[in-house]
Amino acid sequence: MTTTPVLRAENIVKELGSGAGLVVAVKGVSLDLVPGELTLLMGPSGSGKTTLLSILGCILKPTSGSLQIADTVVDNLPAEELAKVRRDHIGFIFQSYNLFPTLSALENVRIALDVRGVKGFAATSRAEEALREVGLGHRLTNYPRNLSGGEQQRVAVARAIASSPSLVLADEPTAALDSENGHAVMGLLSRIAKEQNRSVLAVTHDPRTLGYADRVVRIEDGKIVGEERRPEGIDSPEITDLTKRRKLHA
Repeated sequence: MTTTPVLRAENIVKELGSGAGLVVAVKGVSLDLVPGELTLLMGPSGSGKTTLLSILGCILKPTSGSLQIADTVVDNLPAEELAKVRRDHIGFIFQSYNLFPTLSALENVRIALDVRGVKGFAATSRAEEALREVGLGHRLTNYPRNLSGGEQQRVAVARAIASSPSLVLADEPTAALDSENGHAVMGLLSRIAKEQNRSVLAVTHDPRTLGYADRVVRIEDGKIVGEERRPEGIDSPEITDLTKRRKLHA
């Protein structure tokens, strides 16, 4: 497994508002994400984790700092080239699934390939493959209203991985799910990281997700305050005591 970072963020700062209303939401964050790992970004409400995720996903631009994705420094890219980086390298998973209600599971995945320039039989074939990878090969023609919450989130995962991105970003992927489906989705994200050698980053405050992480990054008040990594040789998703803790200093 390569250890070359898929993503490298250096001293990221994000200011929101101005004047008396100025808020520094992210305060000098540096972070590397490598293939084959599921990383959790955890912190309380208002800690800056969702803002940071939006920056790492090239949705928000940082006020200062540098961001590199798949060997491309994106700091000064125009909007069109930034959109191309998102299309080519990043898959997104959202808490609310964001599926089109009038499209089948297959069509919801295929439309994400269409916007990436994959058309016709190639798009259909890749969409089917992605849905089978998440255990929904028997639900290709079902509409979201006929799928459970867990199945809808798995469609969202399939949509995120269908274009073979090197980086998958998930925003609270288990927040709307019950315990059984939450564990199923986290197990799926862990397998995607390891078996497909992708870098997966999930923003979450859900303690049920801890046992699936290779690494947990803690954020508070816009700063990285600690990191926990699973001990070498432990593979069970039920392990929640991530020792070898080291404190990072902002």
